[in-house]
Amino acid sequence: MRKGLRYLVVVCIIAGFVGCSPSPQQLKKTLENNPDIVFNVIKKNPTDFVQTLQLALQAEKEQEQKTQLEAKAKTMEDEFSNPKQPEISPTRAIAGNPSAHVTLVEYSDFQCSYCARAHDTVKKLQKKYGNDLRLVYKHLPLDFHPNAMPAARYFEAIALQSPSKAYAFHDLVFKNQDKFSAQGVAYLETAAQQLGLDMSQLKKDLDSRQVKTNIERDIAEAKKFGFTGTPGFLVNGVSVKGAYPAEEFEKIIDRHMASIKTKK
Repeated sequence: MRKGLRYLVVVCIIAGFVGCSPSPQQLKKTLENNPDIVFNVIKKNPTDFVQTLQLALQAEKEQEQKTQLEAKAKTMEDEFSNPKQPEISPTRAIAGNPSAHVTLVEYSDFQCSYCARAHDTVKKLQKKYGNDLRLVYKHLPLDFHPNAMPAARYFEAIALQSPSKAYAFHDLVFKNQDKFSAQGVAYLETAAQQLGLDMSQLKKDLDSRQVKTNIERDIAEAKKFGFTGTPGFLVNGVSVKGAYPAEEFEKIIDRHMASIKTKK
């Protein structure tokens, strides 16, 4: 809350205690010139003052939350009408039915604990919607997660051999994020070995131009769409910023599905 607004709240409270008729602006000027008035009123009415201030601050907090929710709802409506258009190349790894009605694009960081939580949510969505949902996992490795970029490179390098094994690797890393955090890159190699990959080819592909380009494009696209933290999602072009519960995604997916059925 801004300092000036908080001060105005206090001024209005003081006005209530002293029974003044001047406007809050006039009273504010008077109190600025005579701050002892404030201290004396508080000393005489400490409990009432604190309770009233708490109520005022709570009311302001609720108003801020209401404003945020209204802004979020407006953004969602705008995006339903004008969805964001991520690039979905046929050469990229996709999990699920390639012809699914709903595409869930995720911008994520393998070392992010919130992304691990979101991974569980995505699994629930995949189970519920089956062939109607496909996942496109994209990368937004954060600077303060030193092993996020290596993990992204492993995912893309594995995808060159097998998209399905890339997503199996994706599941392993998120399921065992504690091991990944403790062991770093060594765990990535262990996870890849468990999948029966050609490790010699994998190590060559880790530094390939295609792997680097895929990750660079993902990062640029995430920034273009306003994703600065992880995880971030696009549900048929409608953005969800954060590790929200499955219900938040279901509202959007169900609305898309209803719209598709109406058009048939």
